[in-house]
Amino acid sequence: MRRNEPITARIITPEPAEPKSFTNAHDAVKALQVLYLRNTRFVIDAFLALAGGAPIEGRYRAFYPQVMIETGSYGLTDSRLSFGHVASPGHYATTISHPVLFEKYLTEQLDLLIKNHGGPVIVSESETPIPLHFAFGENTHIEADLAALADVPLRDIFDTPDLNTTDDLIANGEYEPEAGEPRPLAPFTAQRIDYSLARLSHYTATSAAHFQNFVLFTNYQFYMDEFCAYAREVMANGGEGYSEFVEPGNVITLPGQDEPEGGREGVRMPQMPAYHLKRPDNSGITMVNIGVGPSNAKTITDHIAVLRPHAWLMLGHCAGLRNSQKLGDYVLAHAYVREDHVLDDDLPVWVPIPALAEIQQALESAVGEVTGYEGYELKRIMRTGTVATIDNRNWELSDQRGPVKRLSQSRAIALDMESATIAANGFRFRVPYGTLLCVSDRPLHGELKLPGMATAFYTTQVRQHLKIGIKAVQKLSEMPSERLHSRKLRSFYETAFQ
Repeated sequence: MRRNEPITARIITPEPAEPKSFTNAHDAVKALQVLYLRNTRFVIDAFLALAGGAPIEGRYRAFYPQVMIETGSYGLTDSRLSFGHVASPGHYATTISHPVLFEKYLTEQLDLLIKNHGGPVIVSESETPIPLHFAFGENTHIEADLAALADVPLRDIFDTPDLNTTDDLIANGEYEPEAGEPRPLAPFTAQRIDYSLARLSHYTATSAAHFQNFVLFTNYQFYMDEFCAYAREVMANGGEGYSEFVEPGNVITLPGQDEPEGGREGVRMPQMPAYHLKRPDNSGITMVNIGVGPSNAKTITDHIAVLRPHAWLMLGHCAGLRNSQKLGDYVLAHAYVREDHVLDDDLPVWVPIPALAEIQQALESAVGEVTGYEGYELKRIMRTGTVATIDNRNWELSDQRGPVKRLSQSRAIALDMESATIAANGFRFRVPYGTLLCVSDRPLHGELKLPGMATAFYTTQVRQHLKIGIKAVQKLSEMPSERLHSRKLRSFYETAFQ
């Protein structure tokens, strides 16, 4: 076909892959990796050939791999587990992307599935095409090669991302399979995962491969500075069990180094920079500065959720609402008032966001260990209660009667702009969550920080607060993952994959 002729309906694909049956999770994942590599390579090679001047012979298409299971029984499941089994007999499937990145996760999920239902699982090609952009993956700028294809719309010869099918219907509990269609096996489809992996690289300037299973969020750069200082000291001291420290731009510092080998020059800071203190088993710490506001909080958690972390925690500043609170006191959230509005369409505000015992205990224990207080004495510096999250940073400048009345009726003890969003998205995506805030002002009582006070406050309190967050994460990482993933986060008809 010449480039000035209409594109025909001819579809060019790799040779069809025969479905394969597995009773070993490791072997199933290896098969997924082989199939995914073959099919993405087909799309990439076709594009590079056309960009180099080869004739267009039709539409080039390859499909995501998928894994399926069919069971006629409910299986013998451990009732303590919140995942690893299907809700009822039937046919279940999910498309798979980046099976190398998700190797450990997929192996764990499939292993439980095979054990609980007797297997086997089937690896095959799905009917979902791999978009060209996702075949290339992150950090690839294919636009540089488009000159040779300038007279042909890409979507006419390759599949492109389809936002109509890249949604959260499964996670939101709204997905309704059509007659004869398998029920979902996982909370996210391959295209939804690929979309988020691309956005993560854009927003954080680090590869998804660097993200750890425990994530700290903050709304202040002071915390990031302290985290970087801590991580560099750990690396300089030999790593202390951590394998590397990764900064935006995928800049890596190894154990024994106090600076990265290549330096940090030329790295442009992204919108929400992420830093990763890594362990070989991914049980390290990722910290992200999400900036201010519920929109950022929703955006970043929408995307990190596809990595299936074991927990995420919010560490930040808040307005103390009680006269008994002092600047520097801590607030451990056990409930949330949601006036952020960014999740109202996905998770109605009448849905309660419960506190998770393992997270609460780890945070409270960490506060005690770092500050030296325990028992009743801990109440001197920390209060447990309801945190309200609002979308109007300058709410004090409007008529305060409405907000203050609602805050009082809810028994709120603190106000911020991110915590309820992060907790609610954790609930929605089945990611364990928690919040520990530090009182930085008390606007209802006329107590605002002056510039000099702010500097002293940040210097002393941020360091202690971050130390508490790191201590809590270390405690959580010592727990079995199946204990962390609470049954409180699971609905009536859940996917088998965590």
